[in-house]
Amino acid sequence: MQGQLWQWDAADLAQAIRTRAISAREAVSAALDRLAAVNPRINAVVETLGDEALAAAGEADEQVRRGEPLGPLHGVPVTVKVNTDQRGHATTNGVVAFRDVIAPDDAPVAANLKKAGAIIIGRTNTPAFSWRWFTDNDLHGATLNPWNSAITPGGSSGGAAAALAAGIGALAHGNDIGGSIRYPAYACGLVGIRPSFGRVPSFNPSAPEERPLSAQIMSVQGPLARRLRDLRLGLAAMAQFDPRDPWWAPAPLQGLPVKRPIRVAMSADPGGLGVAPSVAAAIRQAAGWLAEAGYVVEEKEPPDFLAAVDAWRTILGTETRLGMLPMIEKYGDKAVQHMARYFDKLTPSLDLPSFGKALASRSTLLRAWMPFFEEYPLVLMPVSCEPPFPAGYDQGDDDTLDRLVTAQRPQFPPAALGLPGISVPTGIVEGLPMGVQLIAGRFREDLLLDAAEIIEARAPMPTPLDPRP
Repeated sequence: MQGQLWQWDAADLAQAIRTRAISAREAVSAALDRLAAVNPRINAVVETLGDEALAAAGEADEQVRRGEPLGPLHGVPVTVKVNTDQRGHATTNGVVAFRDVIAPDDAPVAANLKKAGAIIIGRTNTPAFSWRWFTDNDLHGATLNPWNSAITPGGSSGGAAAALAAGIGALAHGNDIGGSIRYPAYACGLVGIRPSFGRVPSFNPSAPEERPLSAQIMSVQGPLARRLRDLRLGLAAMAQFDPRDPWWAPAPLQGLPVKRPIRVAMSADPGGLGVAPSVAAAIRQAAGWLAEAGYVVEEKEPPDFLAAVDAWRTILGTETRLGMLPMIEKYGDKAVQHMARYFDKLTPSLDLPSFGKALASRSTLLRAWMPFFEEYPLVLMPVSCEPPFPAGYDQGDDDTLDRLVTAQRPQFPPAALGLPGISVPTGIVEGLPMGVQLIAGRFREDLLLDAAEIIEARAPMPTPLDPRP
C-alpha cells in the first residue's frame, strides 16, 4: 500500500478506511485530485461528481466513527458509465438528444455499489448508443487511451477503462453486449469480467419502454479493475438481488467443485479465420502458465463456434434493425451511423418465423456448449484476434470493417449464449497491452477468476499510469 492513495487498490482502500488508517474523505479527495490532474488529457470522465462524492465520503466516515456495519467497498471511489441510471444525473448514452434525460432513480448496479459502500466520483464516456468499440461522440467528445492516444481505449466502456487505467477511481462499472467490458479491458491493460446472464441485476428506470429481447438476454452489467482481487469485490457487490430485474438468478458466486486437474480448451484462432502472431503468442504463453499451475491445456475449439458468432449477429442485428437503427438514424452521430449501417448490411432479412428459428437456435447452441464445459470447464481464446485497433478504425470502408468485425469474433459467443467471459492482461507488446480471454459455463465466474489470477501473477501490469502521448 505504498504510493499515493489514488494508486491504491480498492481492497486496500476499503481495509484502510475500515481500520481508520485513512478516511473515506482522504480516499475520495485523492481520486478527485487525480481526476482533475489527468482527465483533461484523456476525457474519460464526462461528469464529475465532486461535491456529491465528498458529502458521501463525510457520511461514510461518520458511519465508521459510529461503529456501524460497513460494506465491502466502504468509502472506495468508483465510476459509473453514462448509459446507466444514477439518480439526478443524465443518462446520455453519448447522444446529444439525451443530454437532459435525468434518471429518476438508481439502476440496480449503481444502487448495489452504493449499498456496498462505494462512492461514485464520476460518470464515464461511451460511444453514442454504446454501439461501437471506439469511444467518441458528438456530445462528450473522444476518450483517449492512456497507453497511447492513437489507439482506441475500447468501447463501449472505453471511458470506464481509460479512467481506471489512469488512476481515476479504484473500480469501474461497465456493461457488455458484444465485448463492451472485455475489449476496453484488453485495450487498456485491465481485468474485466462479463458476468453470466442473470448474475447482476439490470434495469434503467429512465427507459421509456422495455429493451428488445436480444438486449435483455445478451447485455450484462459488470466490473473492470486493475487487479483480480478488486474484480472479485466488484462482482460480489454488483450481483446482489434487486426486485426490478426478473432475470436475476440467486446463483452462488462459488460453484460446485469440478474434477481436477481442470482441463482447458485452447483456441488461438477460433473459427480459423486468422489471428495476429502477437495474439497467438499471448494465448500460448497464457496456456503455458496455466499448465505450470496444474491445469491440463489442450488445443480444442468449442462446438459450433462460428454458428454462435452468426447467431449473435442475426438475433441482435434483426432486432437492432427494427428498433435501435431508426433511433440511431434520427439521433446518432455520423460515426455510430456509419458503423450501424455496415452492421445492418451483415444482417440477413428475416420474416417472423425465421427470426423465431434464429432465436430458438440459441438454445441448441447452448445445449452443445454446456456438455463441452463438463469436459473442458474453461476455454482459452483471444479477446480480439488483433492487437488494439487505431482510434477511429471503424470509420473506414467495408473492407476495413470486415477486418474489424472478423477480429472481434471471440467476443460474440459468450454474449449470444449468456456465458461469463473474462479479459486478463498477459503483458505489454510494442508498448501496448496484450491479453487473453477465458470463458466458462453459466455462473462459473469462480473458475474464470481463479485461472485469471494465475495469469495475473505472471504478468503484473504497471497500472495506474500517467497518460502517454
